[in-house]
Parts: sequence; structure tokens; C-alpha cells
Amino acid sequence: MTSRISDSELYGHLWSTNELRAVFEERARLQSWLDVLVALAEAQADLGIVPLEAAQRIARETSVDRIDITFVAEETRRTGHSTLGLIKGLQAILPPETSEWIYYGATVQDLTDSWTSLAIKRVGAIVWRDLREIERVLLDLAIQHRDAVMVGRTHGQPGAPVTFGFKAAGWADEIRRHLERLREGAPRWLVGQLAGAVGTLGFFGDKGLELRRRFSARLGLSDPGMSWLCSRDRLAEFVHVLAMIDSTLGRVGTEIYELQRPEIDELREPAREGAVGSITMPHKRNPEGAEHLVTLSRLVRSQAAVVLEGMIQEHERDGRGWKAEWVAVPEVCLLTGAALALIKRILSGLEVDEERMRRNLDAARGFIASERILACLAPIMGKHKAQELLQETLAEARARGQSLEEAVAAREDVREYLEPETLRSVVAAKDAGSAGAMVDEVVRRAGEARASEGETWP
Repeated sequence: MTSRISDSELYGHLWSTNELRAVFEERARLQSWLDVLVALAEAQADLGIVPLEAAQRIARETSVDRIDITFVAEETRRTGHSTLGLIKGLQAILPPETSEWIYYGATVQDLTDSWTSLAIKRVGAIVWRDLREIERVLLDLAIQHRDAVMVGRTHGQPGAPVTFGFKAAGWADEIRRHLERLREGAPRWLVGQLAGAVGTLGFFGDKGLELRRRFSARLGLSDPGMSWLCSRDRLAEFVHVLAMIDSTLGRVGTEIYELQRPEIDELREPAREGAVGSITMPHKRNPEGAEHLVTLSRLVRSQAAVVLEGMIQEHERDGRGWKAEWVAVPEVCLLTGAALALIKRILSGLEVDEERMRRNLDAARGFIASERILACLAPIMGKHKAQELLQETLAEARARGQSLEEAVAAREDVREYLEPETLRSVVAAKDAGSAGAMVDEVVRRAGEARASEGETWP
């Protein structure tokens, strides 16, 4: 029985990908837990803590396919303990002389935190791969539309000219910073957890630190050097990096959503074959992908706040915040996977209408050249005086329905400082300033970074 829409057969594709589900699906998670227990037994056997034969048998016979999951679930409910049902399920498939050595000296949090680090390793690799692909597409868009001049907007209103290449390069530059965050964070996040009851590894005596080192190494994780039962900053940081990534994708989605409005019509997300915009208004072509990016971003940010709250814990173990992560961390990862897959589809088929961008520039009646006109007047009459004069002139122009050129030409107190030919050339130039040079710099830096970094993470 499915009660969560994110697991729905009808709608599940909106909230995750099969690749991410394979990380967090229950049987896969249980198998990963068992792999952690095998690594623990093998590391303990290395140090003579458990018999070698027991560790070998645990490794050989511990598989999710052999466990009665229904029995494990019933025992979990009966005992009220998070993993005692699993232990009993393992005892049922292992001989008595072996089963006493499974999960030896470890706690629920040792198991689940180590698994979470392994999950982060798999999720981070997917995010890294997808971000590099998104960056590549954005860089191509930036190069292709480097000089495609369009209206730059501030506070939702036409401002001064930019280029679409400049806009795409800004997105790419932000993606590059997320890649840097992933690279820099890996050593902090990918660590094992073996702490014991209160973090001191007291159960293992003087072998505790070496055991943790070997255990972490067998999992492909680093030794944290310090137990982190109540130090949840690692997970909070990783989750918030994902939330920032989703916020970037939501920002791009918002821009596409806004610029697809028919009165602007400069960008259009790709139309899918068979897609229906509206069942009552057939003319509509809704930017459903772009708006869904914003929906996903909102959900991720809300779950990230839960993990941040979990950083405030009491004493040496506190299940209130730690167990909330069991819901929040997978949810953030699943939603992020959906957002990455969605934006790759949108950007790879994004329709950029340069002609409409030019028409929108022309429709601004030259007002968007006001910054450049101000720059021409400021050295002559002073910046603040020029600002006041142009503000007054353009207010009159709006009231009379005049263009910027007509309004300035009609004012003798402005015209005496600005030759008609200069005014005409400034308005006609639709100057985007240093936009092109910044595109070139973003492309150059990204090229250098991509050439020096690995295609895989970490």
C-alpha cells in the first residue's frame, strides 16, 4: 500500500529518479546495513575481537535475500527497538556460534550513520555528474548567445541591456561554485561512525581507535578521528549544499517561467510530444517543468531546515534530531535527483528566441539606454545633477508617450550637453557593457576547472 505521493506509481516520477530510489529503497538500504555489519565483523576479526571463522561466515551468509523481512518488521514493532528486529532476523539465519558475533559492540547509530555516509557517497557522485553536465550545457548556451542582447530587468521592470549569454554564464558560474562545495566537502562528509554507547568506544578497550580506522577503511570511508554521535554538522552541511543547488535550479526555473510568459516570450522550455498544457484552454503551453523546479526547491529547503534543527542535541546521544534525519536526508536526496534530471531535460531543449529579445528591446522606446546617457552627462554636469535632469525628462516622456530620444531632444537643457548624433548612437547601440567579457571569463575558468578535475566524485 502506497500512501506517499512521492512513491506513487502515477506521480513518483515527479519526485525522484529510479537511480536515487535504488539508494534508499528498503531492501537496498537493508543490504547496505548488512554490508556495514560485515565490514565491522571483518575489522574486528583483524584485531582478534571476534573469531575469524565467525566473521567469514557472517560475510558469506549475511544477505537481505535470506532474511525474512516480515519477521524483522514484526520484531521491530514488538521490541520497540530500531534494529533489534534485524538482529533477530540475522540470528535466525546464522548458527548460534556465529550469531553472537554479529553487531558486536556496536549501536544503532554506528550502523545508520555509517550507512548514511555511504548513501552520501553515492548521491554525491550522481549530483556531481549531473551538475557537470548542466554546467556544460549552460556554457554552450553562454557561448552560443554571448552577444544576444536582451532587456535586463531589475525589480521585475526593464532596466538596461544584458545578453542571454551573460545570463546563462551567471547560472553556469553558480553551478561551478556548487561543484567546488561538493569537492571541498567530501573529506568532511565521507567518514565512518563507530562510537559505541556514549562515543568513547569503551566496549573495545584499547583497540577501539584502530578498530574504527579499519572499519571505516573497509567501507571506503575515512576515520573521523572523533565520535560524532551528537555532532550533526556534517549531514547539515551536505543537505544544505543540496538545498543551495536546488535553490539555484529553482532560480533558473523561475527565470524560464517568467520569460516564457507570452508578453515576454524570450525563452520556452521544450515541448514534449503528447504533452497537454490545459484540458480546458488548448492554446496554452504551460512551463510546467520550470515551475516544478521551484516546487522541488521549496520542498528541499523545508527538509533541510529539519536537519539544521537536528544540530541542537543533548549530551552524548539524542534521538530527537538524529532520527528526524532518517526521513529528511533521503527526501532531500530524492527530490534533488528529480530536480537535476528535470533541468537537464529543460536546458538541453531550451528555445531561445533572439528575435523576440530584440523586439522587446525596441519596445522599451530607448528607455533602457538611460544608464549610458547618464554616463555621458555625468562627467560634464555632475552625476547627481544629471540623474535629476534625466529623471524629470523621462517622467515627461512617459506621460507624453515619447521615446527617450524624442524626450531628450525636446529638452534644451539636456540637448546643450548631448549632441544629437551622440544621443542617437547611444540609443541605437543597445550597449550591454562588459557582458561579453564576463562570459568569456566564466567559460575560461570553467574550462580550466573541468580539465583539472575528475569526472567522478569524490
